[in-house]
Amino acid sequence: MPIATSAASTKGQLLFAAPAPVTIPVTGCSALFPVHRVYCVGRNYEDHAKEMGFTGREPPFFFMKPADGLLVVEEGAVGAMPYPALTKNLHHEIELVVALDKGGRDIKAVDAMALVFGYAVGLDMTRRDLQNDMKKQGRPWEIGKAFEHSGPIGPITPKNEVPDIGTAGISLAVNGAIRQRGSISQLIWNIAETIEHLSAAWELRPGDLIFTGTPEGVGPVTSGDRLDGTIEGLVELQVRVD
Repeated sequence: MPIATSAASTKGQLLFAAPAPVTIPVTGCSALFPVHRVYCVGRNYEDHAKEMGFTGREPPFFFMKPADGLLVVEEGAVGAMPYPALTKNLHHEIELVVALDKGGRDIKAVDAMALVFGYAVGLDMTRRDLQNDMKKQGRPWEIGKAFEHSGPIGPITPKNEVPDIGTAGISLAVNGAIRQRGSISQLIWNIAETIEHLSAAWELRPGDLIFTGTPEGVGPVTSGDRLDGTIEGLVELQVRVD
């Protein structure tokens, strides 16, 4: 019987061209951040948990988005997000994104910040009707979260340039009107605790991104809407829904 080999150990020619890596600009330099995995934390602000029908400090849970589901928006640009297929209820969720340049497994919270390279403003765009349908059926809800352009993200700012990120304000305006407003200090599980929990389940790698959760005020957007996401100390994220 032939012995199976991993993709890394095969030496044959590729059947087709490998996709280009997904990269994100870094503020203040020409370097690019290559993306490995995209982790997302669910219901990590108490008021958002309540508006979704939950209460209390539940254990953190996670889902993923594909790296090529990101919509990378350069500083000063307005990213164009096509309104996705199958949904009639597309929701915005403004989030702090943590970028890692080191990895590891079973990282303790006290050591976790050493893995962090920097931060960015992100949006966890959600096909809420599809997500809710999957919840009702007890099925995975990737179809509501992990689709093309579902993760708009701005440039990454190195962490040493934003020493007060743990108390930074976070907000999202839609067509100039504030929809979401809060503080990173309101995270149920802070950045270090989140990394500790994540690294118990997966081996974290350089290039990983963590969408850390959204404050209350999530709601629908339609074609033509303009979204402006702001976190103090970071480059603003601007997106238009086409």
